[in-house]
Amino acid sequence: MKTPQLLILLLTMLVHTAAAFPTDRRGRDKHASWDDVNVVAHGLLQLGQGLKEHVDKTKIQMRDVNAKLKAFNDTVAEVERKQREQDESLKTRGEEVEEREMMGAQLAEEVKVKVEEVKKQSEDIHSRMDRLEEKVDKVLTEPAVDSNYSDNTGVPFIQRIVAAQNRRIDQLVEKIQQQQDKLDKQSLHLQALQSKVAQKRVKSHRRRDEETVLRGEAEQSDAQSGLARDCHDLFVRGQRASGVYTVQPENSQPFSVLCDMTSEGGWTVIQKRLDGSQSFNQLWESYKKGFGSLSGEFWLGLENIHSLSKQGQYLLQVELSDWAGREQVAHYRVTVDGEEEKFAIHLENDSSSGAQEEIITTGASGVPFSTADRDNDLSADVNCAELLSGGWWFSSCGGSNLNGKYPRRPSQLRRQKPRRQGMFWTTTNGQNVSLKTVLLKIAPVSIKK
Repeated sequence: MKTPQLLILLLTMLVHTAAAFPTDRRGRDKHASWDDVNVVAHGLLQLGQGLKEHVDKTKIQMRDVNAKLKAFNDTVAEVERKQREQDESLKTRGEEVEEREMMGAQLAEEVKVKVEEVKKQSEDIHSRMDRLEEKVDKVLTEPAVDSNYSDNTGVPFIQRIVAAQNRRIDQLVEKIQQQQDKLDKQSLHLQALQSKVAQKRVKSHRRRDEETVLRGEAEQSDAQSGLARDCHDLFVRGQRASGVYTVQPENSQPFSVLCDMTSEGGWTVIQKRLDGSQSFNQLWESYKKGFGSLSGEFWLGLENIHSLSKQGQYLLQVELSDWAGREQVAHYRVTVDGEEEKFAIHLENDSSSGAQEEIITTGASGVPFSTADRDNDLSADVNCAELLSGGWWFSSCGGSNLNGKYPRRPSQLRRQKPRRQGMFWTTTNGQNVSLKTVLLKIAPVSIKK
């Protein structure tokens, strides 16, 4: 009921009440009753006015509350719409990344198959060449044919056979070189593809982490905490299986290494050569960052070697074998400087190893690393890296080069040819030994205690 109608009803009740008083009362009492009615009526009017103002204020407040609720509902709807759009976008990106990874893996597999085919062709050519060499050797060792037997040109028959075989051998050598060049290119292409696939995987993981953060489900990661300093640190922590692990030297970024676990401790492999599948004729940046595959032939990288060796006193173990099956092992105390000192190596013969051949000349201690595009060797008139191939700590262009070209199988016809561009080291009696396998690995000196 509205306020004016309520007031009228109250006044009517008051009038009827006043009329109900007895008429024989005195005029003075009647006058007093009307004053009381006026006071009550005035009070009721004020009360009604107050109620009306209160109702008006309440209506205004309700309108404000309704407006705010509507705005809040619109905001919530907009946030839900943006969340749905974001979820759909992230889902689409994830599917694209997975599709690209699959394509990269397929392409890498195809390149790998092609590389295997080229290897087989190269092996077949080598086999054919070896058979030809055996035939020539047989002809050369058989009793000489009558020197009077010759063709019209006066050239003995045996000489013509040898000349023909030599031409065929030269052609085969040329084909082998072409196949090797193709193999090197395929290998570089495969490495580039593997690098791209790895980068895409890193981006994919990064995007997934971002998605997790956006959805409020991010979890604290301790992937970089608690990593071992090197392979021997892994051994101390109880790891006994050789293989690929991730380590993090002091004040360095984590990187993957090949660990050789022995009964003495864990060795970190920094260079491995066993079949010539990886070209070591690389430039400065490649030797700085590292190249190859930890599952095959590789160079760990000068930056990583420096990060490992600067942690304390380290021991370098050099393991060699030649084509005759002979093996050599040598130990040195080693430190490798940083790039500002051109990754100079400091070597000292390890007294605990006893007498040993000096595979790497300790007189070259403090010699910087040198490549074809960074001539840091001590030879004034020649670039040893260009002359001998690969990168190494060249004091001069002799002594050793464990990063030279991988030599092919020696033969009687090629023993007279220079092998200085291949992997070699010089013995104490001055003999150059062509190498078949090389393994360089380091560990703290405490491994022998």
